[in-house]
Amino acid sequence: MTAPPPTHPRDSGDAWVEGPDGRRFWGRYGAAGLLVHDETAGILLQHRAEWSHFGGTWGLPGGARHEGESAVDGAIREAEEEAGVPADALRLAFTSVLDLGYWSYVTVVTRTARFFDPRIGDAESLELRWVPLDEVESLPLHPGFGSAWPALRERLGERIRVVVDAANVVGSVPDGWWKDRAGAAARLISRLELLGDAGIATSEFSPEAGAGRSWPQFSVVLEGQAKDAVVASSGQVGVLRAAGSGDDAIVDEVARAAALPVPGRIVVVTADRGLSERVLALGAEVRGPGWLRGLLDAVE
Repeated sequence: MTAPPPTHPRDSGDAWVEGPDGRRFWGRYGAAGLLVHDETAGILLQHRAEWSHFGGTWGLPGGARHEGESAVDGAIREAEEEAGVPADALRLAFTSVLDLGYWSYVTVVTRTARFFDPRIGDAESLELRWVPLDEVESLPLHPGFGSAWPALRERLGERIRVVVDAANVVGSVPDGWWKDRAGAAARLISRLELLGDAGIATSEFSPEAGAGRSWPQFSVVLEGQAKDAVVASSGQVGVLRAAGSGDDAIVDEVARAAALPVPGRIVVVTADRGLSERVLALGAEVRGPGWLRGLLDAVE
């Protein structure tokens, strides 16, 4: 049997928290786990070492968060340490939060941008394995993961795409944007990249969802002089430069997204009534520029 880790804490967060009912949970500042989903291979699971809490069960790589560390950073750090998960192979999807008041656990759900082979990085794992979704429940699961898995699995197909009518959003505030349309578009995209990194409260899309965040894919459509905007490529924010009408390009993008094998939810940001009618007919939702500007202001 692999020897247990040293009994002294490795970090100030490596400590038990005891609740009023006597239950104990690992992580002075809470804990986080990483659920990695690959469309072909399934999800990455860790067979926990026998000496560990609920040893012998299968669960997610993860552990105690450091002081001041975000759940996303903590989950990715722990998964890299325990399972060799490369951060650059991941695309954030959403988080699911269990908050007991005195302790919390955040499941950080990601999708693979490229496949990778996990590797055992410490003594906490007996085995690491890609498990097809239909086989997960056949394993002896960690009780916490086992209770959360049905709801998590149901959301694995969740996709959110936000298509931004840049001309309409930029033009919604009279800040002199007409003097430099390309510069105004570039500033909007830079702000969207910050929002793309931070994610959006899931309740913005599903009020009943509770705590947690979602990471949509943004598509920003530029037209006219705004197409000259100089922007860097980003995984969360794509830039479409319309060959002709910006409205037509937005409708084409919505139609393309709606035709994908997993179309997901499509939200178009515009206040243009004619464009709204066209994308609503394709099954998209419409939010006004004020909705997006409120989200952008909140992350700055």
